[in-house]
Amino acid sequence: MNANLGGLDRVVRIVAGLALILAGFMAGIAEPWNWVAMGAGAVFALTSVVSFCPLYAIFGINSCPRK
Repeated sequence: MNANLGGLDRVVRIVAGLALILAGFMAGIAEPWNWVAMGAGAVFALTSVVSFCPLYAIFGINSCPRK
């Protein structure tokens, strides 16, 4: 599992993930959409932490700088 997320991509994903998680908890979104928002936020945050996105791998996208 090679990293395929670059620095800016990781920052955007962590911010979006945390925003979705907080929106699911605090924004008053109706059930079950609050769970969908929190789940999507968790996926964004997790892919940011591990620097790997399975969808990027499937489509051959790599935003990680070349080494």
